[in-house]
Amino acid sequence: MMTRRLTMCGGVVIALALCAGMPEAGAQTSSPAAQSPAAQSPVGRPASPPPVPGAIAPPEDYLIGVEDVLVIVFWRDKDMSAEVVVRPDGKITLPLINDVVAAGLTPDQLREKLAKEAERFIEEPAATVVVKQINSRKVYITGEVGRGGPFPLTGPTTVLQLIAMAGGLKDFAHKKDIVIMRTEGGKPVSFPFDYSEVVSRKKLQQNILLKPGDTVVVP
Repeated sequence: MMTRRLTMCGGVVIALALCAGMPEAGAQTSSPAAQSPAAQSPVGRPASPPPVPGAIAPPEDYLIGVEDVLVIVFWRDKDMSAEVVVRPDGKITLPLINDVVAAGLTPDQLREKLAKEAERFIEEPAATVVVKQINSRKVYITGEVGRGGPFPLTGPTTVLQLIAMAGGLKDFAHKKDIVIMRTEGGKPVSFPFDYSEVVSRKKLQQNILLKPGDTVVVP
């Protein structure tokens, strides 16, 4: 009788020990690989480059131009990374790669070009082209406005918005005779703009979106 009681107690102790070592139902187990940052990248590096301070989102039709400021990031090879300004000849200069034509390309096209050029020096280069400042896309306004001259065209901008950026019309401006001058296909074209009609919400189609190189003349 005593032997039977000891056997039963021993079985209870073993069962309790087994239960204590088992995970609770529904509990998630994590493996060292899932917790390790290196599991996301075979070389222990982040899967993407860090964000660049001051980066802007260029317009959809944006092409790199002279005086634009770019940040080129080879995120596995920092020595090749640099902040550059597109020179008047349309080129940029980078360590090792030297001169590369950038003007007239989209950021993605330049990225692919740089990655191909960098293959001469590093294995599987990962390049990123970040637009930091757009200076090549400009519109102009002249005449009877608060402040005439060039203005950067960094996003969709209408004639009315440009006039506001220029400080508005002067008292003696001919509001009905404003003209937008543009070159299309190598030929000059013009569009009339009646300020009074537009601000009165009449013929709003006159308030066109400006394109790089447009000049608004306020007589």
